[in-house]
Amino acid sequence: MTRAELFNQIKSKSSYLCVGLDTDINKMPAHLKSEKDPIFEFNKQIIDNTYKHCVAYKPNIAFYEALGPAGWESLAKTLEYIPKEIFTIADAKRGDIGNTSKLYAKAFFETMDFDSITVAPYMGHDSVLPFLEFEDKWVILLAHTSNPGSQDFQLISAEGDGKKLYETVLSKSQEWGNADNLMYVVGATQADKIGHIRNLVPDNFFLVPGVGAQGGDLGEVSKHGMNDHCGLLVNSSRGIIYASNEKDFAERAGQEALKLQQEMEGYLEQYL
Repeated sequence: MTRAELFNQIKSKSSYLCVGLDTDINKMPAHLKSEKDPIFEFNKQIIDNTYKHCVAYKPNIAFYEALGPAGWESLAKTLEYIPKEIFTIADAKRGDIGNTSKLYAKAFFETMDFDSITVAPYMGHDSVLPFLEFEDKWVILLAHTSNPGSQDFQLISAEGDGKKLYETVLSKSQEWGNADNLMYVVGATQADKIGHIRNLVPDNFFLVPGVGAQGGDLGEVSKHGMNDHCGLLVNSSRGIIYASNEKDFAERAGQEALKLQQEMEGYLEQYL
């Protein structure tokens, strides 16, 4: 999917919502557990009730690969079921060198045909470039994440130039890709830094987790992170897909997605 196609989806739906499919069989409603493929059935009903309000879905790969071959089958069926005009993110956080990265890229971009994948930058350019070789596919590079441990490395000052490590990741990676194939993960709970990060990379999209159950503020993220083509995909996982663990779970998920979409519509009108 191209940047123009993604922006058209955002405009047509008045939404920059990404729904995280962190599907945990232990958290889903009990009545689904008797289904032949409860993971897919859960995802299918979530998609049916949220696709009108979102522009992206982000399966967290760990929830599927932990289940072995059956989990990978559920993931493949889920990916096939997602409407083709909706952006898909493999939240896999891969990152290795040489042929290993090439095979990760082939797995997620050719075999499974995701539009994008999250990538860890710690091993440098030769761990990222193989993913950027695929036309109309996206690398979503971990930059400044929302977890407490992000301070362990991301905020360390690099020796010599005084930049924080996450700032070095942002500046160096601009040599590898561009706004048409490179996004960044920026945590919603780091809202005070989003404006600074936007100044460093004015044109790239941000994938912003942490809104909803993790306490990130959508208004602050939108105010400081939006650019002239929106430039944001704001993810909510638990706050949507686990809004209820009863038989009305899918309907409640749709209601929560609609609330976020309506709030986003206001920010798009305000800032674009």
